[in-house]
Formats: sequence, structure tokens, C-alpha cells
Amino acid sequence: MEDSPLQVLHFPTTPYPDQRPGTGGLRRKVFVFKSKINYLHNFVQSVFSSIDLRDRQGSTVVVGGDGRYFNTTAIQVIVQMAAANGVGRLVIGQNGFMSTPAASCVIKKFKAIGGILLTASHNPGGPDGDFGIKFNTANGGPAPEDVTEKIFQISRSIEEYAICPELRVDLATIGRQSFDLENKFKPFTVEIVDPVESYANMLRNVFDFAALKELLSGENHIRIRLDAMHGVVGPYVKKILCEELGSPANSAINCIPQEDFGGQCPDPNLTYATDLIESMKSGRYDFGAAFDADGDRNMILGKHGFFINPSDSVAVIAANVFCIPYFQHMGVRGFARTMPTSGALDNVAKATKIQLYETPSGWKFFGKLMDAGRLSLCGEESFGTGADHIREKDGLWAVLTWLSILANKKQSVEQVMIHHWKTYGRNYYTRYDYEHVDIDTAVEMMLDLEVIITEKAFTGQKFTIGDKTYEVEKADNFEYSDPIDGSITKNQGLRIIFKGGSRIIFRLSGTTLSATIHLYVDSYEKDVNNLFLDPQVKLAELVNIALKLSQLCERTGRNTPTVVT
Repeated sequence: MEDSPLQVLHFPTTPYPDQRPGTGGLRRKVFVFKSKINYLHNFVQSVFSSIDLRDRQGSTVVVGGDGRYFNTTAIQVIVQMAAANGVGRLVIGQNGFMSTPAASCVIKKFKAIGGILLTASHNPGGPDGDFGIKFNTANGGPAPEDVTEKIFQISRSIEEYAICPELRVDLATIGRQSFDLENKFKPFTVEIVDPVESYANMLRNVFDFAALKELLSGENHIRIRLDAMHGVVGPYVKKILCEELGSPANSAINCIPQEDFGGQCPDPNLTYATDLIESMKSGRYDFGAAFDADGDRNMILGKHGFFINPSDSVAVIAANVFCIPYFQHMGVRGFARTMPTSGALDNVAKATKIQLYETPSGWKFFGKLMDAGRLSLCGEESFGTGADHIREKDGLWAVLTWLSILANKKQSVEQVMIHHWKTYGRNYYTRYDYEHVDIDTAVEMMLDLEVIITEKAFTGQKFTIGDKTYEVEKADNFEYSDPIDGSITKNQGLRIIFKGGSRIIFRLSGTTLSATIHLYVDSYEKDVNNLFLDPQVKLAELVNIALKLSQLCERTGRNTPTVVT
């Protein structure tokens, strides 16, 4: 115990109008959090104030982050404010590190009322980069909309925050630290935990680690290459894949977390995971994977850099789901994908007669279905895959799942994918991101496009390019009717669905200043003679239709996308 009780103080503050959390929490440039007075304090107080004092008092909250710049500064503030707001115990990853999937696991293990995660996911880090803070609820998943809306409303009218400014916690030493406070909420304890241990133990109960060890270090082992991109998942890869499953230490690269992620964008895709792609092209490795900053996203590659589209990845997992002991024991209650994700998963669901759900983007929609016992496996096109073992997408889980499939089928990554296409057909798929577009320009484009595609005459319209004709079967602005509580989520993206299964989708994301226009194109092919084409060539006609309809290039001045997936 401290020699004398620590003071709890209340300071006046002024609200900010821009603290509405998105699907990934509140993300802003680092300088916003550092330069705007009480910007961080206001949001943290709004999170704590959104929890009823009776639930908050004496409760446990989990805290961890992806190691980016400003993480440890923010954690000290959160500790001081948690103590002042009646929280009884904080569970924090050593040095402030904890991957998002691990945090979800730890929230459930410690029966916490929630967790505060410090991450901006795959966004750049460093002093000039991004910082993010999000609240996960007691189920371990991202806060649902009613909770984030409550946080936002509190942030708009906040007048003061509570803090214990003299409290300092040692983040480096594993163990319990106790503090005596000058208020009725005492004592206050902080428990520093190994950020890998609980999560690794959970994975041991999901997978057959003996089979994985044989695959990675047995007589006929495969060679793998895993790129942590200097994010928080590095220590997890080292401990689980290398130390426990026996993969050589040099099979894991960029595994030391850095505040600026080595100056690179920690986004596991074909644009940014260049270290992995170059090493895979050599043919030395049979399997490759990259992870984002907080460990919830993944990219899978086969030998010579054979790319597994994320939409295909979840479909392959679904088709081979009973290779995993967890599903052998638990069964499969449903599949789900986000609306912009390709229809590859739909083909597996139809063949296996397993219920499929199509949701808006955002893992919270999956979490609600899981909590209701309706969903076992899900994925999104933005390199997120997961299951109901936790309530977040899980990059390392996806990698171990793929390795389990390889061990079971005794095939290469490419062979598994080709067999899947021959069995279910192939959904050719691409995503174009036009980043940092003026928000007004982007919104105006979407509004005008919605008027065009929702006119009655648009349904049935035919677009002919060369010898190929696409006929519109349906067009709308996607809305989701939640099967659990009947709530409606509107304006989730513009869809043009053609007869035969091809789709064009437009969706906006971004901030109050700039937007990213996402264009998704999906085309189903079941002819075995047409399963091995270049997706960009195969989809060029549909991309041209999309660009002409939207006038995207003319309106934005962009002739090429920032990122192509």
C-alpha cells in the first residue's frame, strides 16, 4: 500500500464535438490527442460515465494496446482516471501490449465489465501517425451502437473529469500493484499480466497443437514465413509458432513492436506487406502470413506468393471447418460475412445447408449473432477472419486454422484453393480504395449515384461490353435488419447486383475531413476452364461499368486507386 492515500481530483473541461466512436473506436492523428486540451481525458471520462456507477464500482477493466506511439502515455491517464471513477481493478498487458484478440480473450477470462483498447488497427503510427482508443464490452467484442452513441452524447456535454494525478503504475513488471485512494473506492489494484499467456492457452483448446507441431517441425515439415509488421502480434508469433510449435526462429520477421511500426503502414495487404511478398516469391517458403498492428487482421500467401483473397480465405475455412477440434466439439451454427465481402462463403453455406448472414461492416454485428448462439464462423474482405471463440477478428487464429487445414489435407496452399474453386466455383473479386478524397465530393457522388441506381427503370438495365452483357437484377442502399432484436441499420453501401451473381458495391468510410471511397467488384465463375484468370483482367469490364456509372474519376480527379486488393 502507498504510505498516504492518493488524492482524487475533479477538473472542469469543455466538450469537443467530434468524439463519436466509429466501428474501430475513436481514431485521430496523434497531434489531436496531444495538442487539444483534455481531448483524451474527455473521451476516457465519457467511456467511464457511460457505465452505471453500480456496475463500475469495484469492477475489473482490461487495458492494452498495439504499442504505437502515445500508447504508454495514454495508459497512465486511463489508470489515473479508472481509479478516480471507481474501477476496482485494471488488468494490463506487460508494457501496455495486448493484441485485440487477446484483449477479447482476457476480458472474458477475468469477467471484466469491458476493456479499453489503444489501437488504430492498420493505420500508420509514430508522432505523425494515427492513434485510436476503443471500448469493448463484457462479451469481449466492440461496443454496440447504443453504447457508442451513449459515449458520444456524454462527450458532447461533459463538464468535468475525475482523475488521480499522482498515481503512477509500473507497466514493465508482471504482478499486482495496490493503491490507497482518498475516496470511498479503495483499494485500487493494477495487475500487469503476460499479454500472450491467456490467449495462447485459449488457442491450445481450439487447435490440435501436436498436429501443428508435426507440420512445422516434424520430419516432413513445411517452411513458413510470418511477418508481424512490427506490431503487437510479434511476441505472440515468437511464443506460439516458434517456441511452442517449433517453427525456426528466422521464420518470423519484424517481430519487435515499434512505436512507428518501422516507418511502414502495418496493413497486411499486397501494397504494404512488401517484405513478406518478396521473401515468398523466392519459393523458399510454403506458407506465408502477415498481421496488422493489433493482430486482428491477416493475409495468407502460398508458395511463390500465391495470394489468398480474404473473401476466399473465410470460404475455404468454412469448407474445411471440421479440421479444427473446436468445431468438432462445438458444431457449426452459422456463417456470416460483411456485405462488401464476396459471395464465396455463400456457395459453401448453400452446399452445406448452413445458415448464412450478411451484415454491415463492423465486427459488433457478428458478436451479437454469436452471443445469440447463431454464428460460429465469419469474415470480412478487409483481411478479417474469426470465430465464436472470442468476439473479435483474430489474425493468429486464422493462420493456425489454415495450417490445420494444410496438416489435415496434406496439400499446399495453392492446391487447397484450386480444389475449393473446382468444387464451389470461383468468386473473382477486387477492391479499389480511393483514399483522402474531399468529404463533400465523396458524399455528393454517392448521393447522385444512389438516385441513379434506385430509379425503377434501372432494374433490368443491360450493360454490354464486347460480347458480355450484364443485366441488373437488383440495386439498393444496403440496410440490415438485425435477426436478434429487429433493429434496422441503414445506408451501409450502394449495391448493384447482376443476374448470374456479379456485383458492384460502393461504400464510404473516413473522418469529418476526408473520405475513402471503396469500390468492390465481385463476379462468380463456375466454368472450370475459366477458374485461373487474372482477377484484374477478368473484372475489368465491371470496373469500367462502375467508374462510368459513378463518374468517380471525373468527380474526384483520381485516375487510379490508392490501394488495389
